[in-house]
Amino acid sequence: MMHLRINGKDAELAATTIAELLAEQGIDPKTRFLAVAVNGAVVRRAEWQAAALAIGDNVEIVRAFQGG
Repeated sequence: MMHLRINGKDAELAATTIAELLAEQGIDPKTRFLAVAVNGAVVRRAEWQAAALAIGDNVEIVRAFQGG
């Protein structure tokens, strides 16, 4: 298990990559308008499969919504 901070909340997860993290969180990585940043740096969608996470990483998962 790895300790991460996801969207401001502490979490213990088995995920070691962004793709695994999204799967554990029940988020479809093919969702449009989805962005992921690790320690303040946006990670390109093409890199999610290989982008390794480390203990203590701060991960932000953002989904854009249209509204008015």
